[in-house]
Amino acid sequence: MSMQAKLNTEITIEELCEDFIYNEVEGKGLQGMGGDLIIQPEYQRNFLYADNGGDKEKKVIDSILKGYPIGLIYFNKAKQDDGTIKFEVLDGQQRITSIGRYVTNKFQILRDGRETYFEGLPEDLQRKINKTKILVYECEGDESDIKEWFETINIVGIPLNEQERSNAIYSGKFVTAAKAVFSNSRNSQIQKWSAYIKGVANRQDFLATALQWISDSKNETVSEYMSKNRRSDDISEMEMYFNAVLDWAKMIFGLPVKEMQGLEWGRLYETYHKNQYKSESVQKRVSEFLADEAVTNNKGVFEYVLGGEQDKTLLNIRMFDERTKRTVYQRQTNEAKEKGVSNCPDCANFGNTAQKAKIYELKEMDADHVSAWSHGGETAAENCQMLCKYHNRSKGNR
Repeated sequence: MSMQAKLNTEITIEELCEDFIYNEVEGKGLQGMGGDLIIQPEYQRNFLYADNGGDKEKKVIDSILKGYPIGLIYFNKAKQDDGTIKFEVLDGQQRITSIGRYVTNKFQILRDGRETYFEGLPEDLQRKINKTKILVYECEGDESDIKEWFETINIVGIPLNEQERSNAIYSGKFVTAAKAVFSNSRNSQIQKWSAYIKGVANRQDFLATALQWISDSKNETVSEYMSKNRRSDDISEMEMYFNAVLDWAKMIFGLPVKEMQGLEWGRLYETYHKNQYKSESVQKRVSEFLADEAVTNNKGVFEYVLGGEQDKTLLNIRMFDERTKRTVYQRQTNEAKEKGVSNCPDCANFGNTAQKAKIYELKEMDADHVSAWSHGGETAAENCQMLCKYHNRSKGNR
């Protein structure tokens, strides 16, 4: 059937919030309208208005008290697994949850200079909130229609991120079970995860990471993995792999440091976890590189050490500044002219007849570490020499 919508202007906030339930642990509204309204179906994102001090949910209540419209709300009429027909909030769950949380005294608003719960409002203001009518479009259609409409109406407000869209598309037992673990802001593991992964639970960042890691390990896309597992409530494979990656990182590098947050741990695990490392030696080298002022990309240190300290591009080593290069160039050139040799030491020692006495211009030369940086040589004037571009590029890591 095609998508159908009917406008209902008679639902009051009192009716909307009948038997309202908010789950503090999962951070989501569960039901309203006497149990006939599912506030956060699995394709919906977590409740976000309580973030940042709850300013947005307080503004919802303030708008109602001032008589301002709070916008259209969309319900989807859907058949449940037990065969009953209930409404699901298609759009407006943030506003509905905010209203329900306030009328059940979950937070306060500022009234006449005082923080006030719903039960502390004067009776006329309580009545004004309860009797306020909301504008609801009651929608009905196939699952594909509903999901497409859900994404369309969520192009405003707080935009859906990629994982929230995926949760909507592949809603089912797998998403429900996965969100209970990885999108639960009360999960005691979040502090541990946050040392390695940037993000917050209620925006699906940990779930997105877990899905990316496990799907990459199987050479699948996240969409393929979610689609394949959609009807299963078993997330153990994803959990085990996720924990294996983080346990490996801790075993190799010890207690996490700030530079470890946000690294591509899944890729690093797949690339290096079969190698043998002495964790004490690894941690010592990492500490040395992190303390080295010549290293300007501290996040690259970890893969540099895992890779046997071969790829210096990972470190973005601080190069000699222009003043140092000009000073060293002038010194070498003056000495070379006195001796009648090239101002490139390698040309003077190893070049052909023409090269042995060639005086290069500064722009034809590169600054080079006499003692290689990777072997402990400092990025200082005392360890700088100017080489012609050919010899500098052919020197490598000697």
